[in-house]
Amino acid sequence: MKKMYGVICAMTTPFDENDKVDVKALGDYTEYLINKGVHCLYPAGTTGEMLLMTPEERELLAETVVKKAAGRVVVYIHVGTMNTKDTIRLAQHAHRIGADGIGVVTPSFFGMSDRAMIQYYQDISASVPEDFPIYLYAIPQCSANDLKPEVVAEIARTCKNVIGIKYSFADMQRLKEYIKIRDRKFSVLFGADRLFLPALVSGADGVVSGCAGPWPDHFVKVYEAFCKGDYDTARKEQLIADEMCTILKAGADMAVFKTALGFAGLRGGCMRKPLLDITEAEKKQLYADLKPYMG
Repeated sequence: MKKMYGVICAMTTPFDENDKVDVKALGDYTEYLINKGVHCLYPAGTTGEMLLMTPEERELLAETVVKKAAGRVVVYIHVGTMNTKDTIRLAQHAHRIGADGIGVVTPSFFGMSDRAMIQYYQDISASVPEDFPIYLYAIPQCSANDLKPEVVAEIARTCKNVIGIKYSFADMQRLKEYIKIRDRKFSVLFGADRLFLPALVSGADGVVSGCAGPWPDHFVKVYEAFCKGDYDTARKEQLIADEMCTILKAGADMAVFKTALGFAGLRGGCMRKPLLDITEAEKKQLYADLKPYMG
C-alpha cells in the first residue's frame, strides 16, 4: 500500500463562469504540480470545497486528477461527506478508478460519540478492499469533531487498511501522540503548513498543504533538504514558506489560492457560492505581495 509523504498538495477546484468543474483547468493544474516536484496530490478536500460539490462532481474531479497524473505521483482522493452512504460511494469509486488511496474527514456539525466515530470508520474501511489504504482526517476546528489518540488507535487496530491520519490542527503534542500508534508505524501528516519542518523532525511523513498549491517550490525544498540532512537549508526554506503562508492567508480564503494560480499562468477558476472571489483591489494587493516570489 502506498502512503502519502513529503509535500502533499491539497488541491483547489477550478469552477468556470457557469459554475461547472473546469476539467481542462484541473488537468493543467495537476500537470503543473507534478512538474513542480510535489510528491502527492490530494483533491476534493477542504481546500477543494468538498462539501459544496455533488457526488457526481467529486467523481469527475477524482477521475480527472487520477487520469492526468497517470501514476507519476501518489494520488489520494478525499471522499468524506456529511453521511456514510455518500462517503462509501466515493470511496468505492476512488478504488475503481485506480487512486492510490483515500482520505476521510470526520463527520461534521453533528457531535459524534467515540463509539459512533469508530463505527463510521469501520464502515468505510469494510466498504473497500483490505489493501486499499485509508487516511483518517481530523480538522476539529472546522468539523466540530475530534479524533482522540485512543480512538484513532482503536480504529487502526480494527481496520487494517487505515494506515495513517492527516491532522490539521496546530498541536504538536497531539501530533506526537498519533505518531506513537502501531509502534510508530502509523503514518502521520500535518496540515499546519508553517510547522512542516518541526513536524518532520518529530517523525511526521509530510504536510498536506493548500499554501503549496500556487507555488510549491519552497515546500518541496524544505523536504528535499531535510531528507539530505541539510537542516540549515531546510530552515531557510521553511522561513520563506512561512512568508508565503502569511501572504496567502494560510488557507483562510481559498479564493486567494485560486487568484495566485492565475499569477502562475493557470486558470484558478471561480469560487462556488456562497463563497466569493476576492475583489479587484485585493487582487492588486496580492499581486504586489507575491511579486518578489514570482521568479
